[in-house]
Amino acid sequence: MTSLARWCYQHRVIVLLLWILGLVGVSVVSGAVGNAYSDSFNASGTDSTDAYDLLRKTFPEQSGDVDTIVWKVDSGSVSDPQIQSRILPMLAEVRSSEHVVGVVSPYDPAGAAQISADGTVAYATVLFDEPADGLPVALFKDVVKTAQQAQTDGLSVDLGGRGISLSQQQPPSLPTIVGILAAGVVLFLAFSSLLATLVPLIVAVLALGAATGVIGLLSHAMGVSTIATTLAALVGLGVGVDYALFVVTRHRKNLKAGMSVEDSVVRALNTAGRAVLFAGLAVCIALLGLLLIGVELIDGMAVPAAVTVLFTVFAAVTLLPALLGFFKLRVLSRRERRRLAADGPESVDVVEGKPSRWNEFTRRHPALLTGVVAVVVVLLAAPFFAMRMGHSDSGNDPASWTTRKAYDTLSAGFGVGINGPLVVAVSTPAGEVAPATLTALQDALRGTPGVASVAPPVSSADKSTAIIQVIPTTGPQDEDTSRLIDRLRDDVLPPVTANSGVNAHVGGVTATFDDFAEVLTDSFGLFLAVVIALGAILLLIAFRSVFVALMSAVMNVVAVGVTFGVLTALFQWGWLDDLTGFGGAGPIDPTLPVLMTAILFGLSMDYQVFLISRIHEEWTHTGDPTRAILNGQRGTTRVITVAAVIMVLVFCSFALIGERLVAEFGIGLAIAVLFDAFLLRNVLVPALLHLAGRGAWWLPRPVDRVLPHLSVEAPSRLPSTDPVAPMSLIDETV
Repeated sequence: MTSLARWCYQHRVIVLLLWILGLVGVSVVSGAVGNAYSDSFNASGTDSTDAYDLLRKTFPEQSGDVDTIVWKVDSGSVSDPQIQSRILPMLAEVRSSEHVVGVVSPYDPAGAAQISADGTVAYATVLFDEPADGLPVALFKDVVKTAQQAQTDGLSVDLGGRGISLSQQQPPSLPTIVGILAAGVVLFLAFSSLLATLVPLIVAVLALGAATGVIGLLSHAMGVSTIATTLAALVGLGVGVDYALFVVTRHRKNLKAGMSVEDSVVRALNTAGRAVLFAGLAVCIALLGLLLIGVELIDGMAVPAAVTVLFTVFAAVTLLPALLGFFKLRVLSRRERRRLAADGPESVDVVEGKPSRWNEFTRRHPALLTGVVAVVVVLLAAPFFAMRMGHSDSGNDPASWTTRKAYDTLSAGFGVGINGPLVVAVSTPAGEVAPATLTALQDALRGTPGVASVAPPVSSADKSTAIIQVIPTTGPQDEDTSRLIDRLRDDVLPPVTANSGVNAHVGGVTATFDDFAEVLTDSFGLFLAVVIALGAILLLIAFRSVFVALMSAVMNVVAVGVTFGVLTALFQWGWLDDLTGFGGAGPIDPTLPVLMTAILFGLSMDYQVFLISRIHEEWTHTGDPTRAILNGQRGTTRVITVAAVIMVLVFCSFALIGERLVAEFGIGLAIAVLFDAFLLRNVLVPALLHLAGRGAWWLPRPVDRVLPHLSVEAPSRLPSTDPVAPMSLIDETV
């Protein structure tokens, strides 16, 4: 680390030019090639995937995206001539659009059932030749524009469906700008220096820009989720600013101690930079561990997020020392520079003097504080045990989106189940599916509680396959709909198909999302255990302490429980929905727990390493556990607090994007950081260490001999030969 930091400092012009050229080059190539983002919710081995594969083979026109155009009249009927005169030309224009293979109009015999009983609502289905994630977003935007041109006074037109939802999603530009401005304000209040404020922002923005270009190119080599760039911006901006903040803070302290700019940069990278490298690699390992789940959509989120974190770490250890070389002493405020010139260096590495009132209170009442935090944890984490994972439907979209309006209009005209039809795919290995079997299936489906209507079967050309559309009485995200899917598969279909020689699968978008959520729910427990065990092992190796490793493992579990407990209350139960506008109560997206757990692992590792490394350093040199904790707190509380405030503001800013999943990510990560930094690291960790005393640093000798040695952060104290060293200490290994 020393050699790299010194080289980047001494060749700062080259480093900066390489970063700028690399960013421009990646952006140009990515812009020229374009992207191929896609979302595949199919999970191999599930019943819905079998249904999809069957439809794609025998009904290729049914395996593409199916969206809906919905219109409503304020008075009269949708069948009135003046209404038809506006709608029919619009449907004809949509039918002529690229990738559209058909439009089923309610004014045709095949779509006669697509007019509501009171005649005020009607819809047309638009069939595309490919799934939504394989088609350009611009196509769906054009369809929306074409359809809504038919609107007039008394006639509203809205659209729904997967493809239309993709076209409504907003780029992360606004929340990124808001997040940068918020981070800048906090940094300026902390540093009182414009240049010190700009350094972390420049590092984070350049790293994020390069990562975004690489993610676009990566989408041509693997399935990258459409939400990947938004997630990358959320994670990259938060950790990028924080990683740079840790290094800049240490650099400023070194300058105040009288070190030269170059030596200060090198020492900052060799101390705080090591912690950044350790934390960044830890979160990348956790994110890439998601590949073991074997779900393409998760892969398409995890890999881009890991790429973004890698770029932020790389920027922190290369670009950051170069920028610090350009700015020199100006990363200190004018007042700090004048004080340094007038009073000389100050002692900052050894924290002496009277502890703060809070630190002293923590020392005197560790058991009380531990009990208070435990009560808070129980209250906040309680909803976690009621968390239900599933995909929210368009009823949770912002009220201004056309997908939400279409959802509400269809629900009012036909019942909420029309928004999530199920598809029963029936096939036989040889011959034809007997009409009697199809009739028996229809009768069984109609007699099933929770089924609103059953459409006539549609058979393939060779009669070997047929599909039956089933409309539930409940909405796509309703738990009763999930129960209906299970009931159809377990109780309704098997008796009919058992002796008929046919296979039946329940598919459709709603069933696919339900199966996808079940796969991730089953994987979450194992993944959580692996991530927590990995963190404990890493900290055991780094700090040679059984207590620290076990404490961190428990805190990771606590942080996950609290985070998803609060998310369950806000999003699943709909608490404060009128105030926050999150789109109404609905299940927690199944991608959230696994992805957020991986990210939380890295964030908590970051704060834990930063705090424990300072306490461990004091313990190593003094052998006094109380002094080590107090001095470690004094040396880290401020920077952890500033870093946490920045992350909370950045993450919360992404709720402005208006998309529920992004809001869940942003609010969830903000809750996690807020709880982790202020209650766990600044309250519970010191309290537990005070309770443990010298036992906090116990490690059995046989284990010590077996474990490899890993230096997370090189000693930051100055060697005894240094003229500004405050006391004689062991030599620093650089």
